[in-house]
Amino acid sequence: MSSLTNFVYVCRFSYIAICCLSLLHRIDKINVEKAVNYVVSCKNLDGGFGSIPGGESHAGQIFCCVGALAITGSLHHVDKDLLGWWLCERQVKSGGLNGRPEKLPDVCYSWWVLSSLIMIDRVHWINKEKVARFILDCQDKENGGISDRPDDAVDVFHTYFGVAGLSLLEYPGLKAIDPAYALPVHVVNRIFFGR
Repeated sequence: MSSLTNFVYVCRFSYIAICCLSLLHRIDKINVEKAVNYVVSCKNLDGGFGSIPGGESHAGQIFCCVGALAITGSLHHVDKDLLGWWLCERQVKSGGLNGRPEKLPDVCYSWWVLSSLIMIDRVHWINKEKVARFILDCQDKENGGISDRPDDAVDVFHTYFGVAGLSLLEYPGLKAIDPAYALPVHVVNRIFFGR
């Protein structure tokens, strides 16, 4: 298999296709069973998922795989306790979350890890207050925005994922966000239920 072929099949593209087609009410245009089988083939012995079969487990890829499985009604393929344990191990002493073992915490993982934990019903296994405190410690209180870690420069990417993470933590004043679609719940409800 050429490297170009491998690139085409990485899980994030599977998630993007499944998510977009679902939102457009066109999921029937693909072979969902084959897509699910591919995502499941990326599952590792530690309960996590890599970007390709045999790839290292990584919180961002786990979100893509768990999100794709949630959207397709296929979460029964996930060992929720084993994956939940792996995801909970991403919380470090500062309260922040990292994407894989021995890495620094980063605000963006408040989205990738929390959304996955919510989809598998294991978010109660982490210290939510410490995650919220870490995110809030990364905000620029004078000019606005959120950075990857305290005292770093803010950017749009980390601001979005920081606010999304706080929403998942039910932080006061924020609208609920759907953990599989990464969209406000009221938008998802309007798309699927007309309300």
